[in-house]
Amino acid sequence: MISRFISGFTVAILMVFAFLGGYVLAQSPAAPLQVFAGTAVSNTTNEQFTPFWEVWDLVHERYLRQPVDDVALIEGAIDGMLATLDDPHTRYLSPQDQSAAQESMAGEFQGIGAEVEDVDGNITVVSPIDGSPAAAAGIQPGDILRQADGVELTGMDVSEAAALVRGPAGTTVSLVVERDGELLNIDIVRDVIKLATVRGEILEEGIAYVRLSRFGNTTDEELADLLPELMAEDPSGMILDLRRNPGGALDTTVEIADQFLDEGLVLVERFGDGEERPFEASDEGLAQDIPLVVLVDEGSASASEVLAGAIQDRDRGTIIGQVTFGKGTVQTWHTLSNNGGVRVTIAEWLTPGNGSINEVGLTPDYFIPLPETTEDGEFEDTQLQAAIDYLQGETIISVPPEPELENE
Repeated sequence: MISRFISGFTVAILMVFAFLGGYVLAQSPAAPLQVFAGTAVSNTTNEQFTPFWEVWDLVHERYLRQPVDDVALIEGAIDGMLATLDDPHTRYLSPQDQSAAQESMAGEFQGIGAEVEDVDGNITVVSPIDGSPAAAAGIQPGDILRQADGVELTGMDVSEAAALVRGPAGTTVSLVVERDGELLNIDIVRDVIKLATVRGEILEEGIAYVRLSRFGNTTDEELADLLPELMAEDPSGMILDLRRNPGGALDTTVEIADQFLDEGLVLVERFGDGEERPFEASDEGLAQDIPLVVLVDEGSASASEVLAGAIQDRDRGTIIGQVTFGKGTVQTWHTLSNNGGVRVTIAEWLTPGNGSINEVGLTPDYFIPLPETTEDGEFEDTQLQAAIDYLQGETIISVPPEPELENE
């Protein structure tokens, strides 16, 4: 994601839909910074490009409707080239999408505020952003966006879908959302979304509660400011809430992990040639010894999975909730001469125990489902209560999901 600040742990599209902001973990420091500049083109490559220029000329000379849009042709060619890699996280960003993504990581943007990704041709919500219009409208992880203002989104490129959903603050977008096979009509008024990514408090049980909504450019600084205040209250334990957190910057994630882990491994990047690059915590964190529970769900992705996976593998805390999203690859983001960008998968990431969560997710130590919201809008946060009970020494009961049965 963007020169040294976004690399992916998923192709999330920030529905600001800044639609391409945060599901992508920070750019890998190992990534080359200028892969496009000054690249030599061999004679063989020139020959391979001959059909491209033949088609280019043919379109300009013979196509019925002239003039053609050269910018659209070039961007379409780039999209098509990357699509052949069959990797949903390697993609082209138009200048508009690139700008939106930069805004989202900077902490302010206009739109509805949700993270989505293309899942089998469906524009699928990963997480609504805390406090966003999407969250207020009841958008949930796993929702499929079928229409925006009457336009079908199914099968559409995520960037095209983003352009239809995002827009200026104060305007309304009418969505058709599929949830559990049912179609819902939801109107959302777009807004300016300012992302304070960290909040916390001391619960009445004397337990510190820390909520990370995403891993933005300043999240580590926000957490560093909050932790001394909480620790000064001498809490008996801490709950780190990563639910519906779609991820963000890799460097930020390592800095945050350093607050909870003593010196040692946080994650490993493994590149295509087999090279491995470790990321390690120091021994200077403010919350390394306090009893710790981490809350996760199906909207916890990318950087959230890195942090939870490191805490789990190093026996630093207990993971409670549901199986996470499953984003286990790393992207680097390069700005192009047209102010657009290309995000390219360069590595996979592994937990300290050498585990990969890609497409399978992180398994919690205790499965705790959430009940449905009642008709009068009441909601019992059974996961948070389980974390409190656990830290108070009470027995909690894990409820693993039932295995899916294949039709015979």
